[in-house]
Parts: sequence; C-alpha cells; structure tokens
Amino acid sequence: MGKIFDWIDSHFGVKEPHKRFLQRTIPPNVNYSYCLGGIAFTYFLMLAFTGLLLSIYYVPSEKEAFKSIIAITNEVTLGWFIRSLHKWSANLFIVFIIFHAIRVFIHKAYKPPRELNWMAGVLGFVVAMASGFTGYLLPWDQKAYWATEVGTSMFGTVPLIGDYLIYAVRGGLDINGTTLIRFYSLHVLYLPISMVIILWAHFHMVKRQGIAKRL
Repeated sequence: MGKIFDWIDSHFGVKEPHKRFLQRTIPPNVNYSYCLGGIAFTYFLMLAFTGLLLSIYYVPSEKEAFKSIIAITNEVTLGWFIRSLHKWSANLFIVFIIFHAIRVFIHKAYKPPRELNWMAGVLGFVVAMASGFTGYLLPWDQKAYWATEVGTSMFGTVPLIGDYLIYAVRGGLDINGTTLIRFYSLHVLYLPISMVIILWAHFHMVKRQGIAKRL
C-alpha cells in the first residue's frame, strides 16, 4: 500500500496539502489493538458501498422483495458475491466494534476527558445493532419473518406502552408490507445517516483529545 500511495502522491501530490490530516502524533507503545476501531470503520465503508449496489436491484415490496433477493443471488452478475460481502461486513462490523470497546475498557480510555467519546461509541453500537435488526427482515423469507416477529414482540413487554411501541415499530399490529417499507427506510436512510453523524463526532473528539495512552 505504501508504494501505491507513493505512486499516487508522485502524480497528484496529495501528501503536502493533506499533511496536517495524514501525519499525527501517537503515543509510544501503540500496538495493533489500536487498529480495531479503524477496521470496524473499514467494514462500515464496505457496508455502505455494497448496500448502494444492492439497492439498485432490491425491491422493497411485499410481493417483490423475496423475488428480487433471488434475482440478485442467481441472475445479477456477482450479485451473490456483493450480497455475501454485505452480510459478512455487517457481522464483522459489530464484532470489531465489540473488540474496540473491550480494548477501550481495558485501557480505561472511557474515563474523563473521554467519557463523551465512550458514550458516542455506545450509541454507535446501538445504531449498528438496529441496522442489523432492520436489515434481517429485508430478504422477506420465513426465517426473516419469524425472527422479526419474535424481536418486535419484545417491545410488547414494556409496561403501559408496549402495544403502542409494537404498533410504531411494525406500522400495525402484524408484520406486513408496511413493516417491510418501514424497516427498509430505517436501514438505508435514517440509521446510516445517524451512524455517519456519530462517527463524525467520534473522530472529531479523537482528533481533539488524541489517542489514550496505555496504562
């Protein structure tokens, strides 16, 4: 990657204008565990890219959703590969967020003045889980339907407002086409935008406060 970047720099001169962004002071004794957050961010970028490709062929309709998934898998060129890449990127995105959080917890980097950054990370994890939950319904097969039935039923256990929460999440009492549209909208629009805002805040605070030193 170094030679490739040097070649790009020799032709386009990207190093000098972005010197302030590319060159950062890091504390000594930093090891590969500090790359876990960056790996998670890489998987987020892969999710965004593959998600954009899948959205070209996916049809968020009660009658067409499952057919479009079959078409993506069997008929679209490299559709099976892009779909698998999206699925595994989603799984590994959450796994590396957890690893990153464990590293931060062990190094006690959640303490002041970084407590707000820790909360941003927790919020990002919640949004990532919500993205996974809403995306699970989109294939619109039996497994997705019943998993969503069980998952959304948990909202009904909330005292006093449980029925209202189920109605709000499903768009009705039962899981139907309205639920699919609602989950698709959350999955491709509201949750990704929320994640971008959280990541911007997270990176901005890391830039201002620097990397926490090891204990």
